[in-house]
Amino acid sequence: MTDQADYTPPRVWTWDKANGGRFANINRPIAGPTHDKELPVGRHPLQLYSLGTPNGVKVTIMLEELLAAGHGGAEYDAWLIRIGEGDQFGSGFVAVNPNSKIPALVDRSGPTPVRVFESGAILTYLAEKFGAFLPQDGTARAEAFSWLFWQMGSAPYLGGGFGHFYAYAPTKMQYPIDRFSMETKRQLDVLDRRLAESEYIAGPDYTIADMAIFPWYGGLAKGWLYGAAEFLDVASYKHVQRWADQLLERPAVRRGRMVNRVQGEPSSQLHERHDASDFETKTQDKLAAKG
Repeated sequence: MTDQADYTPPRVWTWDKANGGRFANINRPIAGPTHDKELPVGRHPLQLYSLGTPNGVKVTIMLEELLAAGHGGAEYDAWLIRIGEGDQFGSGFVAVNPNSKIPALVDRSGPTPVRVFESGAILTYLAEKFGAFLPQDGTARAEAFSWLFWQMGSAPYLGGGFGHFYAYAPTKMQYPIDRFSMETKRQLDVLDRRLAESEYIAGPDYTIADMAIFPWYGGLAKGWLYGAAEFLDVASYKHVQRWADQLLERPAVRRGRMVNRVQGEPSSQLHERHDASDFETKTQDKLAAKG
């Protein structure tokens, strides 16, 4: 690896496989599949292909909230995509999401399957399909969309910026850590100021904006991301803490956090979800007990 203090960018960048850090085995500068592998299809109308990262959790929370609200058509199969092993580069997954990122959804409820990729697009698609968690009024709807797209635009600075350089980069470098810590704390302050005046992100009602923002910024506030709670002094954002605790009281949020999860306590991990009863019978602790 080049000494960072002496690095001068070349005139034309070329890919150095050895300089990829923790994710060198999956990161590459080209798109498309690396191998042939069809996606499995379950019995429910909605087929989700995902992993329990913040972006994946957005969608499983939404699906569990829809089911809790009585929308039976939101029954779904959640298939595990292990991005560390390159599952997202299988031909079947790339056909659903050419960007090879989780989550990806296929709606098979109609005569022609509909693919939806990008977590914000999936949340919007489901909200409009079921008429839930997205206001119909123009002003309230605009507010929800504004905060939804705030998250989509802001989180890369938190994850790919702060999270990468603080937790994953092969060496600790002060400049990028300082740069992205400043931006992450600014974003937390944006949310804290908003939540000081509003019960939920977009107003008095719980919406897809909350579902999108919670796994990233609620997770950061509760100390789940990057081991950075003390470093970022997340406890000082009192209104974000209040909101995160309020969402964690929702059973659907707790269930959504379990789906496709492969880290943490075994009782919190439901690698795949194909029936509501799986939460009681197929978490990793239950499967281990069965031998």
